[in-house]
Amino acid sequence: MLSLLLSLLAPAAVLAAPCVEFDSNFNLYVFGLNGKDVNLGLQSSWASPTSAAVATSGRPPFTGTNIQCFLSQYNNAIYILGADNANPANVYIYDATGNSWSMSQVTAAGVDPASQVSVLDHDTNVFFSLSGGNLYQLDFGAITNVATGPTSWQAVESPSFQTTGYKPVMALAQNHIHFLDVPGNTAGEANIFVIHFAYFQPEVQSYPAATGNTFPETHGQATSFFDPNNNVQQQFAFIPDDNSAVYIVNVENNSTIPLTGPTDTTASTFAASTSALVQLTSAGSLYYMPFDQTNPSAAVTWSHITGFGTAATGSPTSSAGATNPVSRSGSSSSAVGPSSTSSGSNSNPSAGSARGGATGLKVSSQTVLALGAIALAACFFL
Repeated sequence: MLSLLLSLLAPAAVLAAPCVEFDSNFNLYVFGLNGKDVNLGLQSSWASPTSAAVATSGRPPFTGTNIQCFLSQYNNAIYILGADNANPANVYIYDATGNSWSMSQVTAAGVDPASQVSVLDHDTNVFFSLSGGNLYQLDFGAITNVATGPTSWQAVESPSFQTTGYKPVMALAQNHIHFLDVPGNTAGEANIFVIHFAYFQPEVQSYPAATGNTFPETHGQATSFFDPNNNVQQQFAFIPDDNSAVYIVNVENNSTIPLTGPTDTTASTFAASTSALVQLTSAGSLYYMPFDQTNPSAAVTWSHITGFGTAATGSPTSSAGATNPVSRSGSSSSAVGPSSTSSGSNSNPSAGSARGGATGLKVSSQTVLALGAIALAACFFL
């Protein structure tokens, strides 16, 4: 009987992890933390943050195990993938301007929501995902900040590189997707998919170190720094899984600069604004590294964001209040049409950003009570 109770105990601890993201005004959000969503406001307030209210009606259940969050900057919307285990392909949309939720019905169509790694293109509002050895796209150009009808993932093409055994590392900048840690590549190399021309660049692109070392050939996470002028991203951070360092990749001058890694080296997920890289650990701790895009080699330190709690339902506070979405400036509405961006040639290619859910487990208070009850019951059989 005791063994039966212990077998029931094991799956109870397998819970989804939260994710972290910014809105278009670069207020910091944590979603799914202990069953709540938290708006921590602007970077200037993180030394003593006050949580602003986030709507709860229509929010995702955060029962998935591969949760990914993305900012649609022009629409002031945060898209959350993989947050509903019952409907894993559906995308939840948080409208930061209206402080409201909606859900977009999505057909997986060959994409595995449990393992997919995705990016969201800045200009076209199109998701790209590498899943099962194929590249897929999900067009949100007409959906923006409120769900409007069902849509489906569409196959784009197979990558030009080996995907057998490849656990994708995808990074976005200048409407190009960078694939890091590709089998056969060496340190500082990436394969590139050119979004506006819908093709894989034949040549492997190199990003040598401007100072120190270039990024290693290893698995990790990548996230883009948003441009202060609301243009496409030009720099992204790559963080190996061991959190040993942060590598800043500049896709304009094709260089890499290493910076100090997080002080907390446990399993983490990351997000970036225009001036900060934020780390959310699997235990729910928050840290940030300030970052100056004009002086990327400047010495930086990590700071712990403490003293924040979860907020009740309501409207955002004035310090974290959302404004109108950023206006779109000459952006394309199609992921495959030509544009004024670089063609991705080896002379000046561009890259991309992505972020996945934090690996690791988070146990809620309800689960703790349930586990306690099971443990108490087990005592009667000893």
